Amino acid sequence: MNTKSHMPLTNSLICFIFLSSFVYGQLDYKYYDATCPNLTKIVRYGIWSAISNETRMAASLLRLHFHDCFVNGCDGSVLLDDTSTFTGEKNASANRNSARGFEVIDTIKANVEKACPSTVSCADILTLAAREAIYLTGGPYWSVSLGRRDSLTASQSAANAQIPSPFEPLENITAKFVSKGLDVKDVVVLSGAHTIGFAQCFTFKQRLFDFDGSGNPDPTLDSSLLGNLRSVCPNQSDSDSNLAPLDAVTINKFDNVYFKNLMNNSGLLQSDQALMNDNNTASMVSTYSKYPYLFSKAFAASMVKLTNLGVLTGQDGEIRKNCRLVN
Repeated sequence: MNTKSHMPLTNSLICFIFLSSFVYGQLDYKYYDATCPNLTKIVRYGIWSAISNETRMAASLLRLHFHDCFVNGCDGSVLLDDTSTFTGEKNASANRNSARGFEVIDTIKANVEKACPSTVSCADILTLAAREAIYLTGGPYWSVSLGRRDSLTASQSAANAQIPSPFEPLENITAKFVSKGLDVKDVVVLSGAHTIGFAQCFTFKQRLFDFDGSGNPDPTLDSSLLGNLRSVCPNQSDSDSNLAPLDAVTINKFDNVYFKNLMNNSGLLQSDQALMNDNNTASMVSTYSKYPYLFSKAFAASMVKLTNLGVLTGQDGEIRKNCRLVN
């Protein structure tokens, strides 16, 4: 028997096994094409329905996805309820009484399970939901690679440590982005998501009445905006949970007005307006305020980077049947 004649076949088989295992462990734009071909349609309808019912939900779902990805990667951990073995992320300081959209994801997951049982991860559903929320409010569309697996646990302490806070200085926020493999451009671009959504008064109230302990408002804040915000957020504790739009000009439209607001000293959060205090970030703000196409293109690129952070693939994690519970 001529063993040499079998060598090309053997080598090909080894290459195939190697490449198969390599591809299997990676994300793929066509990951569910054969196993759940209507996935995008199901998610899009679910988001369209949710936004039709409450326009604010688009921003809430994007924020939920961001908070998921920033804590140990885009693994659906933010969706898990607390259990006897771990304290999850829902009651971390950045999420408690503010993270929203869990029921929307539950509904979409239930519909996906009917169409494709035990096939699509909650992490992938949340990733697609964020893309659809932006697209359906007028923002850019980008291709989402799929194949994420769901985490088996969650961590409140990690969420408290890793999610950027509107009370932090810009250098701290930037450092948290850099620790995830993102950069200062991503800080500016992803902050542009604040062109939609609302913030609770407690997140910016010190700018209205007692900026840096001075007993006076933030001197950089536009005076007409100051008056409007004081009417929404009077200087009393029972106004802490009142809501003000992050972009009062085009509240429910994803556009570049957020950057125009910063140029006019009308950023709502101190962490947003701080982008104008650094020459590098201020230059980017100026560019995106003038060129909406450049912002849309950059936002899509930054979202792709965000959605690929720390993903679980291959045999890691699982495909949850219920996004709130480990199987």
